[in-house]
Amino acid sequence: MALLIAGERSGVGKTTVTLALLATLRRWQISVQSFKVGPDYIDPMFHAAVTGRSCRNLDPVLTSEAYVQQCFHQHQATANCALVEGVMGLFDGASGHSDWASPAHMARLLHLPILLVVDCSRMARSIAAIVHGYCSLDPRLSVAGVVLNRVGSDRHLQLLTAALAPLQVPILGVLHRQDEITLPDRHLGLIPTAELPELNAVLDRLASLGEQAFDWDQLLPLLKQPPQPSAVTPTPGFSFALQTKPRIAVAFDRAFSFYYADNLDCLSQLGAELVFWSPMADADLPPEVSGLYFGGGFPEVFAAELAENQAARQAVRSAIQQGIPTYGECGGLMYLSESVIDFDGRSYPMVGVLPTQAEMGKRLTLGYRQATTQQDSVLLPAGATVWGHEFHRSRLVQAPHPALYHLQGYETPIAPDQEGWQQGSVQASYVHLHWGATPQVPARWLSACDRFARSRHYGVAEQP
Repeated sequence: MALLIAGERSGVGKTTVTLALLATLRRWQISVQSFKVGPDYIDPMFHAAVTGRSCRNLDPVLTSEAYVQQCFHQHQATANCALVEGVMGLFDGASGHSDWASPAHMARLLHLPILLVVDCSRMARSIAAIVHGYCSLDPRLSVAGVVLNRVGSDRHLQLLTAALAPLQVPILGVLHRQDEITLPDRHLGLIPTAELPELNAVLDRLASLGEQAFDWDQLLPLLKQPPQPSAVTPTPGFSFALQTKPRIAVAFDRAFSFYYADNLDCLSQLGAELVFWSPMADADLPPEVSGLYFGGGFPEVFAAELAENQAARQAVRSAIQQGIPTYGECGGLMYLSESVIDFDGRSYPMVGVLPTQAEMGKRLTLGYRQATTQQDSVLLPAGATVWGHEFHRSRLVQAPHPALYHLQGYETPIAPDQEGWQQGSVQASYVHLHWGATPQVPARWLSACDRFARSRHYGVAEQP
């Protein structure tokens, strides 16, 4: 009922393969639930555009093994089949010393067979050594078959097929070099789906490619097999009650689109009403909101439009001055600062509630972060530790003082190790959080939103 699509390394085309599989299944009206290993935001957007369902991230660093199991089994049960797209190479995880959080780890944890994507563009017989190594390194894994990508010619395919024959590993797909469908990218990866007017045409080409490139006589039986039973450890229950149903204004447009589906679900399940709005296009906040949520995205790309919408910036600034609980991640942090300085050195005014500027640069900050709070905030008490992830090419010109977080890398110290703003009712940071295994974090924030709503409507004094 499920397959994990893994690459032998990054850049071998596993996203193209995954999207072609998803698009074909959707064209055939077979419901499919997709998942993505790791903290990625953009690949899941493409998955959702194909399937019509929210893609779910499977990340035991940001959550836990138990949560990964629960999330997978809960959502795959609502579809005819499921596909999990891996990250990097099959055995590449959070650490260089183990495969924790790798696609291999997820395959073992969820008892999933693996579809291995191999870039064949610069080899022939050597493919046998590569596939043999991937099939034999960890005997606990089951490689259901391989997809040969970037095959140069019929003769090239004959050589590859002959080399693989002694291994008895099925070839379940062949993509030729001329089949390659290029998805445009920029400084943080693929360009999000909302910015691609030709998206439907691309997805249609992917479905047509998928119909021809894969051996569906072998693939469909694999997908229709019932999942192997696994011991799913239920995550602890969480009891929580609000006195109001706080309306949360979620910034969602081309500038702000990096949200884990589980985070939005968590807010709704805890009792919030989510109202989506656009800081680029809307002149005002939605009415009667008692919390502001700014996710990540590309405010630097749309800085001119965000700056031009003075009414929205003033509405946000005024609401924050009135004490509305506000949470910003990465792009949200940039929007709440005084200005964004783009790659060409041009400065654009932003909301201005944080006394700093966000400046774009060439350096990529990337990795898991263990964040320990050094003061109370609207999301976390002092001394709390959470796992998050950073992924950005901007830096703050003025660092927060005192900083909200002390940061530690996954295995090694990082610099700077102080990050995050807590100012009044605002928490903003470069660190992205996944709340699936820690509902107490958004619950604390919603409690503040609840108090704000009651103070506004009934004159109840705000409590810290």
